[in-house]
Amino acid sequence: MKKEIVHDPILLAQPSLPAGREDLQTALDLMDTLVANRDRCVGMAANMIGVHRRIIVFVDKGSLTVMFNPEIVRKKDRYETEEGCLSLSGVRKTQRWRSIKVKYQTEQLQTRFKTYEGWTAQIIQHEIDHCNGVLI
Repeated sequence: MKKEIVHDPILLAQPSLPAGREDLQTALDLMDTLVANRDRCVGMAANMIGVHRRIIVFVDKGSLTVMFNPEIVRKKDRYETEEGCLSLSGVRKTQRWRSIKVKYQTEQLQTRFKTYEGWTAQIIQHEIDHCNGVLI
């Protein structure tokens, strides 16, 4: 179900708790909300819909990908960029990595590792920042 977007920086700055099997509906709601905002958004974290769980969803090569409890375990080639956010107005400068390796869990809570580069890596870093309570 599509949810309202949280815009309160105090709520968005709170770190999220680990996600589990009981959070599957949140993942579905997050996907529905991203699809409803796809014209202006390429990734979302659960706290953007008011749920403080470590779940992100993002567009990867035209398909939606969901990650439970994502964490960056390797990063390389730092650069500066500008980003916007559906929850916040404006565009801000931030530091990102061109290549990242992410440890995460699938919706079945199976642990996976995957390396991402470029634009997709940037999206994932932005959403993991949300999970950590970091706002750009």
